[in-house]
Formats: sequence, structure tokens, C-alpha cells
Amino acid sequence: MIGNLFVLVLALLADRLVGDPPWLWRRLPHPVVLFGKAIAGMDGWLNRSDFLARTRRRNGVVTIVVLLAASVVAGIVLHAAFARVGLLGILAEIILVAVFLAQKSLADHVAAVASGLRRDGLAGGRRAVSMIVGRDPETLDEPAVCRAALESLAENFSDGVVAPALWYAVFGLPGLLAYKMLNTADSMIGHKSEKYLDFGWASARLDDFANWPAARFSMLLLAAGAWLAAGRDAASNALRIGLRDSGLHRSPNSGWPEAAMAGALDVQLTGPRIYGGIKVSEPMMNGAGRAAASVGDVETGIAIFNGACSVLACCAAALLALFLVI
Repeated sequence: MIGNLFVLVLALLADRLVGDPPWLWRRLPHPVVLFGKAIAGMDGWLNRSDFLARTRRRNGVVTIVVLLAASVVAGIVLHAAFARVGLLGILAEIILVAVFLAQKSLADHVAAVASGLRRDGLAGGRRAVSMIVGRDPETLDEPAVCRAALESLAENFSDGVVAPALWYAVFGLPGLLAYKMLNTADSMIGHKSEKYLDFGWASARLDDFANWPAARFSMLLLAAGAWLAAGRDAASNALRIGLRDSGLHRSPNSGWPEAAMAGALDVQLTGPRIYGGIKVSEPMMNGAGRAAASVGDVETGIAIFNGACSVLACCAAALLALFLVI
């Protein structure tokens, strides 16, 4: 685990400073794109419309088991290959782990929403937020654009930063690759549409399990980030609202970071929204908070997120130092 923590600390630092360089992924396929192609191939093969529901559910179980097994094997092979080339292998593993983290890219995408609103008004905010959320941008006014950006920032902090960091710290590359395959599968086939209700059932349930610890830890990290960015009262409110309102979200995990962000900023988050022309009704988290989120809230949310990422890196470094002393 010491080696994993050493790599993780440096990968968190590299991702925070460099992120995902667009020039690289214009020339090479991102690993998540490769995961997506594998999932799409299994989907086309085993999720035919003429199959019975029970057959699609069974095939969905087979699909995710095969994909996870392949990811674990790939992680074992890559780690063994890296171990054979010494320092060069350690550098390669740091880069690979950093590729699967989303600190800088997430902050940049959410910052683009704020800058779009400031520069081009509602149209600019809608264009930018459509890159990071699935809801219909034309149905959003400016406060709704800001809420959508903040919800995406909080949720993706958990499953795009904290969860992969935890899975790598404990299980190394096999754990990281398996988690990212599972999370990609959940986003592609884990939703409750007619086509995927049965086929994606296993992926969705396993993703809920895999994100359980990260979601709760992310609430604590966001509270710490709120303390750094906005003071003790914001941190206290993040914890209070996170513990109280997390269960209002339809997801068993997403509510924890989103409620913490709502509390830290004292704004209402989630509530009714529209995906693909279909209205999804949920209660507001932090219902007593301000109803209208602003561009300033988005910018403060990014500062909280950056503070939380710093605390995560410090936690990994402190745990590494503890293991070295022991």
C-alpha cells in the first residue's frame, strides 16, 4: 500500500497541475473511450430487443463480470510491466493514475460555465453547462445553470476524484481500472430507460456499492474545503446539511457531496429538472437556503472543490508518512 500511496500523491499533484492535455487525446484514444467501446460492443451483442427481460438481466450480469475481470487482469499486467522497468515504470504508473483523476478538468469545465455566463450571458452559460450535465440546457434560466454546474461539480468530485483515488490506494491499478470500467458502464447502461432497466441493473447496483465510501468521505472533504475557502460556518453548514439532506437525492451516493455543497454555499440544490423532455421531480436539498444560485456561488464552489482536492492530497501524504514511520 505504501507504493500505491506514493504514486497516488504524485498523481494527484500531476492531475491538479496538468490535467488532461487536449493535444494528447486528439492523437491517442483516452482509456475511458476504450472502456466505452468495450461496453458498447457487449451492449450490442447481449442486449437485443427481442430478448426476454430475464435474459437481458442475466446478460447484463455476465457483461459487467466479464468487463471487470478483464479490467483487473489488465491492471495486474500493467503493474507487473511497470515494475520491470524501475523508475520509468513508476513514472508511467503515476501518469496512468493521473489520467483517471479529474481534478483540473472538472474545475476547468465548471469554471467555463461561470466565464460563459459573465462573458455571453445566459446563452454562454447554457453552452458551457451542456458539456457537463445531461439536462436540457434550453429549459434552464441563469440560477438553474448555476445549480446544474454546482451539482455536477459536487457529484463528480466524489466519483471522478475521491472514488478512483480510494480504489487505487487500496487495490492499486487493478482496483482503479475495475472502478473506472464500472463507473463508465453505469453512465452508459445503468440508467432506468426501457432499454437498460434490466441489462444495466447489475452495473448500476455495483456502482452504488463501489461509490458508497467515497460519497461519504467526499462530504467530509468538501466540508474541509469549505473551511479553507469560506470559513468555519460554511464548513459546519456543509456537514449539517450533508448529514440531514443527503437522503433526499434519488441516488444513494450523489446526495452526500451535493448536500454538503448546498450547505457550504447556503443555496438550494437539485429539485425538479428536465432530462430529454422528461421532468424529474425531487425535493430541494437545503430548502431553507437561497433559491437563486449565482455566478459567484459557482466560483466559490470551485474554490471549495479545490480546497477539498488539496485536503485529499494531504490525507494521502499523511497516510503515506504514517506507514513509512510504522
